Amino acid sequence: MFAIAQKSQPYTTYVLSDSAAESSIDVVPGRGGIVTQWQIGSHALLYLEGDRFLDPTLSIRGGIPILFPICGNLPDDTYTHKGKTYKLPQHGFGRTLPWEVVDQSTQDAASLTLRLTSNDHTRAVYPFDFEITFTYRLLGNTLSIHQLYTNHSDEPMPFSTGLHPYFNTANAANLELEIPANHYQPKDDPKIYPFTGSFDFSQAEVDVAFTDVSTTTASVKDSDRDLRIRLDYDTLYSTLVFWSVKGKPFYCLEPWSAPRNAMNSGDRLIRLDAGATLDTVVQISATLG
Repeated sequence: MFAIAQKSQPYTTYVLSDSAAESSIDVVPGRGGIVTQWQIGSHALLYLEGDRFLDPTLSIRGGIPILFPICGNLPDDTYTHKGKTYKLPQHGFGRTLPWEVVDQSTQDAASLTLRLTSNDHTRAVYPFDFEITFTYRLLGNTLSIHQLYTNHSDEPMPFSTGLHPYFNTANAANLELEIPANHYQPKDDPKIYPFTGSFDFSQAEVDVAFTDVSTTTASVKDSDRDLRIRLDYDTLYSTLVFWSVKGKPFYCLEPWSAPRNAMNSGDRLIRLDAGATLDTVVQISATLG
């Protein structure tokens, strides 16, 4: 019923499958530990730009990138710690570095555990020692992403974390959004706007943050595909970001633990004590019909 196979395309890819549900995901540890594909029957849930995926010098646009140790961008990609200035690119380095496979299982579900640890490269831009494990668990039409963050530094470790899933859609204007928030803030706009349940998708781009979500569930129904995507997340995730680009067949619904620029502002920034471990989970479910 549950299986894990490997293939190369050209990166080593682990294929987790649940044959009873005709569901499978592709995980690529060497390209940021990313989930690149999720198939349920004939439905391809995730968008992926193949050319960017194949070019290791580019960040991936598509799949489910991992955001760590920041979500979003910093002004001039810069933050300060203990009087020293550091530079981090948008969304940090979790989505670009290779992750190590440390465990896999086909008991009760198909699951794969990956690990990322600090090294000279990360310490040059983020002066902390850490260990992160992600366990992708596929059961039926649900993907659970269990995460452990451990601070091996001798001081509190500041960070935010999130996921950036890209979902296929033929027409964003036909999406039905159920977001547990009454207001949103567009990127690069200090104003707060009331959320009425939809957006004007005729504009070039919709990139907004809901920074005070009231519940731990959000969903989007794509009426063209008769498909609903539901996110369930821990209370750690204070922010949901919705993003779509006119003419592109995707939308993103992203759970973030903190809003943009938290490393500088401190707004909802996680400060994990020395030696401590943080355990959190995000669950993504698909309902057809």
